[in-house]
Amino acid sequence: MNKPRLVVIGNGMAGVRTLEEVLRLAPDHYRITVFGAEPHPNYNRALLSPVLAGEQSFEEIILNDLAWYTDNGIELLLGRNVVKIDRQRRQVIAEDGTCAGYDRLVIATGSTPSRLSIPGNRLDGVVGYRDIAGARAMIETARSHSHAVVIGGGLLGLEAANGLKQRGMDVTVVHLAEWLLEKQLERPAGEKLLRALQARGIRFRLGTATEELIDNGDGRVCAVQLQGGEIITADLVVMAAGITPNTALAEAAGLPCRHGILVDDTLQTYDPRIYAIGECANHRGISYGLVAPVMEQAKVCANHLAMLGFARYLGSPAETRLKLAGIEMLGVGDAPHPGQVQGMPGACPLHEWQIELASGEVVAWT
Repeated sequence: MNKPRLVVIGNGMAGVRTLEEVLRLAPDHYRITVFGAEPHPNYNRALLSPVLAGEQSFEEIILNDLAWYTDNGIELLLGRNVVKIDRQRRQVIAEDGTCAGYDRLVIATGSTPSRLSIPGNRLDGVVGYRDIAGARAMIETARSHSHAVVIGGGLLGLEAANGLKQRGMDVTVVHLAEWLLEKQLERPAGEKLLRALQARGIRFRLGTATEELIDNGDGRVCAVQLQGGEIITADLVVMAAGITPNTALAEAAGLPCRHGILVDDTLQTYDPRIYAIGECANHRGISYGLVAPVMEQAKVCANHLAMLGFARYLGSPAETRLKLAGIEMLGVGDAPHPGQVQGMPGACPLHEWQIELASGEVVAWT
């Protein structure tokens, strides 16, 4: 008896976690093929920051080594960038011509760091921070250059800045908002975080925009010009101003997309044979970029791929973690939120609790 074919586009945490759940629930149900655009087995992207900081190696963040795929009978096609989904023939086609038929398809293409639409955004030395290639480019630059500018004061931007500082670079963070992590923290907590990072030698330009990345004449970035005319020397510029879900493949296949591939509570797309999961998916208007929601999505998606068909994904609470050596922050809920805000700074200078109340209910805390 021929097994149905399950194809996964994307060899990252979302796609592989879904496979782990499928193998647990229905270990012999599918013939499985995985396309991975990167030349690596599945690794923990959440641990790229310790790698950048020199606290861990790339090898230490591998989650599923090559033997895992072999042991589970999975055909792994690394370095294969899928360029087309043919829904009529139920095939996916890679850039090199590799073709795989499917009975069920999981799209787990993740996201791409957003690039500001400013002059110089494609110069050499301008990188995104989302994968091993980006982290390696940053580490290599830090070995031979001194000045880095990180554009964006969110989680990824601050982790990148901290890692580059630990690599010995002179680091400046440029952030459009007036305080750090403005979507997760109230101003007092954001200012406390600012002081902690300034104490590490990281400089900040807050409440200002980047206008241009300046070419050194050879196609490489050499400086950043800010709104108002200030120029900051930069051998390396890290774009950390948000992410863009990778939906081009799905859109070309005619799947409805809006800030992500639209999915229902089973993670199913408009096409009942195709699922989408992780940062590329839009569930009830939200694209999740954190690990915990993706793990929850994987369980639900696998439940339906295994033909059990009863699980539903109803969304995940907003949760933000920043973990640098010596600095830990956890935010849960939606902030800012209309309602009464009660602060509980306590006596300990290293901890601050801020609880937001709406009709007596806790809705957010940091």
